[in-house]
Amino acid sequence: MTLHAAQPPREPAPATEPETEPVRDHPVTAARIAELAGVSPSTVSKVINGRPGVGPGTRAAVEEVIGRYGYRRRPVAAKGGVTRPLEVVFHELAGPYPVAVLNGVQRVAREHRLAVVLSELQGDHTTGGGWFEDVLMRRPTGVVAVFSGPTEAQSRRLRARGIPVVLVDPTGETGCHSLSVTTGNRAGARDAVRHLLGLGHRRIAVITGPPSTLSGRARLHGYQDALRRAGVPLAPELVRTGGFRVEDGLRHARDLLRLPEPPTAVCAPNDGAAIGVYQAAAEAGREVPRELSVVGFDDFFPSAWLVPPLTTVRQPLTEMAAAATAMVVSLARGREVPGRRVEFAAELIVRGSTAPPPR
Repeated sequence: MTLHAAQPPREPAPATEPETEPVRDHPVTAARIAELAGVSPSTVSKVINGRPGVGPGTRAAVEEVIGRYGYRRRPVAAKGGVTRPLEVVFHELAGPYPVAVLNGVQRVAREHRLAVVLSELQGDHTTGGGWFEDVLMRRPTGVVAVFSGPTEAQSRRLRARGIPVVLVDPTGETGCHSLSVTTGNRAGARDAVRHLLGLGHRRIAVITGPPSTLSGRARLHGYQDALRRAGVPLAPELVRTGGFRVEDGLRHARDLLRLPEPPTAVCAPNDGAAIGVYQAAAEAGREVPRELSVVGFDDFFPSAWLVPPLTTVRQPLTEMAAAATAMVVSLARGREVPGRRVEFAAELIVRGSTAPPPR
């Protein structure tokens, strides 16, 4: 695998006004692009393949035609043939999350003898211009974008170039042309809170993920759903806007445990933040689960090996990544996929970190 860090955005190429309306449903061949742009087929080949030797104005003219009419490239080689690599882009490479994704990507990539190129956006959730131009030059089989994704304008250009994109764990609502694979975040969080309610908890706190992320909002909504259905009032002081890091869980759990009436249970936005809650409980002299129940989300290592083992909601990220990769390969080979959005069920895994509240 090859790792690329995202580059600073490049200056966009100048655009020209189209003479006719775009015809995106009928992409054209390279020869037709050359005719429409008034250049030679070899020049179009250089632009499509990201090779040098084309002036900025000419390159912009060819790109403009591709953007207007699309481009019908040959499907990738069948299994056993020479193929272009698969591009996988992460918002960041840290913790067990990327490992779970790559296990799923590699499962499918090996089957189709695809090399994998990794890109990291250094914490951003939207792909910058530098990454995008590099992808156009690399001409991958397709792109699996993990907890990140191209802008709508970038997506249109990738589709026009015949480069399929599938989002895994998308950060926001996907457009009508986007394909995505996600998990039941809302239902999973709802099941976690229902589990705590069934144990007798009523002071249940939640540390949310970033509100800018789809999963963060969905998990908060699941928490709210469960409390409303049980007739338990929503206590604003028990809702803390956080993030997916250990430090987020530690900071917010410290504050929650200092309340005049602290929670008897905490729902963390992921397993990493749950580890922070464990640390805050230890600092406050609260024993988990006898004095504080804790629930995470993801079921990544080392959740099952914590003391006590963490009750959490399993997100099947490896299977999600494998499904997204299979979708990219199918699209690159000219085959349809069954749907634009695939959702995997989340599963509550009950372990030793939850128990009835203290009396």
